[in-house]
Amino acid sequence: MRRAVCPGSFDPVTNGHLDIVERASRLFDEVIIGVLINHSKTGLFTIEERLEMLSEATAAYTNVRVAAFHGLLVDFCRAQGAAVVIKGLRAVSDFDYELQMAQMNIGLSGVETLFMPTNPLYSFLSSSLVKDVVKWGGDASAYVPDFVGERLAARLKQN
Repeated sequence: MRRAVCPGSFDPVTNGHLDIVERASRLFDEVIIGVLINHSKTGLFTIEERLEMLSEATAAYTNVRVAAFHGLLVDFCRAQGAAVVIKGLRAVSDFDYELQMAQMNIGLSGVETLFMPTNPLYSFLSSSLVKDVVKWGGDASAYVPDFVGERLAARLKQN
């Protein structure tokens, strides 16, 4: 079985993330969305909330599942039986960083990295940008699933 991991923090999941996952789901038998647990960063949403939103957003894809992980990505890939990491690239600046990570990952464990260029509709999009737009009262409905936008607006209204 060809298995791949799409890692990230997904705080929150955007349509750009979902575009990469959907495209990866057509190339692999199984795609695991790996949500990084980073204890040194405080996210807007808890890990459980992110897992829930990702599960709902990807429910239509029968070969996609969601799991949390901490530690090295390559250890998570090995535990999942995945030999490939899928990374979306928005710009050349993403490539510089991601190439270093890919080279480290293959050196550590032989896990390959497949870079997918982001759909031009989402080439500027990031979770941070979406949070800022919503925080200041802007409309981010074109960039996140509706239910994510609602949760984002409610959460930012609380803060």
